[in-house]
Amino acid sequence: MKLLNSFGPNPRMVRMFMLEKNIELPFENVDILAGESRKSPYLEKNPVGQTPSLQLDDGRVIAETVVICEYLEEQHPTPALFGTNAEERAEARMALRRIELNATEYLYNGFRFGVGLAMFKDRVRCLPDAAEGMQAKGSDGLQLADTLLKGKTFLCGNRLTIGDLVLYCCIDFCASAGFKVSPDLTHLHAWLERVSGRPSATASLSANWSEVGLRG
Repeated sequence: MKLLNSFGPNPRMVRMFMLEKNIELPFENVDILAGESRKSPYLEKNPVGQTPSLQLDDGRVIAETVVICEYLEEQHPTPALFGTNAEERAEARMALRRIELNATEYLYNGFRFGVGLAMFKDRVRCLPDAAEGMQAKGSDGLQLADTLLKGKTFLCGNRLTIGDLVLYCCIDFCASAGFKVSPDLTHLHAWLERVSGRPSATASLSANWSEVGLRG
């Protein structure tokens, strides 16, 4: 089994997940900046053309970051980043769903349609006129995240879960592209500082992130 890895916030999230769970896998690096993920042979493994992907020993490929993490958690149950029982897993998935639907997808599209347009315009359908609105919607989602974090260490209380990693990697990436998190979101800023201080936050960065100028 190996991770088809690359620069970017989504591969970074999977790497951070693996580090938190002490999972070691070989990497096969894909140069997404050169467009390798959008042509053969990568497209034969993942027709969507996104990274990362997890290639199993029998050749089958699992894609989508959260799905990869769920699969790895089933293989390596502890420490649990989804949960140890049905209630904990439901709580973690609820928090994740709220974060993805209200914040991260909007922030990523705000980047793709705005600052990152030159990188994405020939890869996916981009809506440049929507960039500002996407960022505004993402900011609304961060307001929700701030509310969810009130009185908590992490999104699910005192336990780090998949939603924390998804949100952190998105904010850290978008901030390096110029996105500003409102200073009024005090619970979110305190949470950011806590997650940033974890060894996995630094160790999960791509080797070339400073060269690229984005924290992916």
